[in-house]
Amino acid sequence: MPELRKDPIIGRWIIIATERGKRPSDFIIDQSKAKGGFCPLCPGNENTTPPEVLAYSDNQQRLKNQPGWSLRVVPNKYPALVIEGDLNKQGEGLYDRMNGIGAHEVLIETPDHAETFTYLPPERMVQVFWAYRDRLVDLGKDERFRYVMIFKNFGAAAGASLEHSHSQLVALPILPRMITSELEGSLSYYRYKERCVFCDIIHQELEQDIRVVTKNDKFLAIVPFAPRSPFEMWILPRKHSSSYCNSDNETFRALTEIFSECLRRLDKCLPDVPYNFVLHAAPLRSPALEHYHWHFEITPKLTMIAGFEWGSGFYINPVAPEEAARFLREAEID
Repeated sequence: MPELRKDPIIGRWIIIATERGKRPSDFIIDQSKAKGGFCPLCPGNENTTPPEVLAYSDNQQRLKNQPGWSLRVVPNKYPALVIEGDLNKQGEGLYDRMNGIGAHEVLIETPDHAETFTYLPPERMVQVFWAYRDRLVDLGKDERFRYVMIFKNFGAAAGASLEHSHSQLVALPILPRMITSELEGSLSYYRYKERCVFCDIIHQELEQDIRVVTKNDKFLAIVPFAPRSPFEMWILPRKHSSSYCNSDNETFRALTEIFSECLRRLDKCLPDVPYNFVLHAAPLRSPALEHYHWHFEITPKLTMIAGFEWGSGFYINPVAPEEAARFLREAEID
């Protein structure tokens, strides 16, 4: 029988349509990719991108905007928001507007065009997580920005327009509605119970052990109780922290270990599945928050958002999270 499940953080309702229940093999994944052609993200083509704002390299003699990098961050050539200018907030009756001020950057995760994030060597994935932190710290110095959204689109169905492995960030002068909902929901829970809802989720999931995908000393990966998408996963630090920027190298190594395992398990169950992942963290320059907990959310693109979803705000998920977690746990990976 179908179930309605309520997300305990933001109160979002999800329909688990068990009568539509599917195994991983029931999802048809289009594995066709556009191959070949010119790639602006490959080494040797640095002059075709805007000048880099960050690069990591083992070569101390490397010149800026030249080959020899292991990770490179550049402004998006076609940005959603631009960094130059003033916000110029205005009211027009009941409407509000401001200039599209922000930052939109591309984080090129590897110089190897054929390499995917899922199978990056650990040292290189650690670099990616450090780059996220370095850009958050740097953009946090700009008083115009209140939040930096870091995300990855893998596969055309998930919004990736370039094949070369990369992720993106968008610095915003306002808080995204999703983050505001999480902050408000977790604060309401904290005021009632004097505990962090994310910490309680971690405790309960470890105790029940039916939606756990994998874990290590510092992180827990789960399929959430009310997932929007089949095989959705959350990766949460086991120790409370609201700021991603407070992480250290030991934390990023443990994060790399569990992130890589989660993506390899997903790839084993659903080869080459398109997905998005998003970093959820406290707003820029906020103090330590006792009610909020930074985390990553990984969302495979397996279902369509249609009229019911747009009209109701509900999501329909044909795979129970307990079943998805079992498939992911039992996947045999190298």
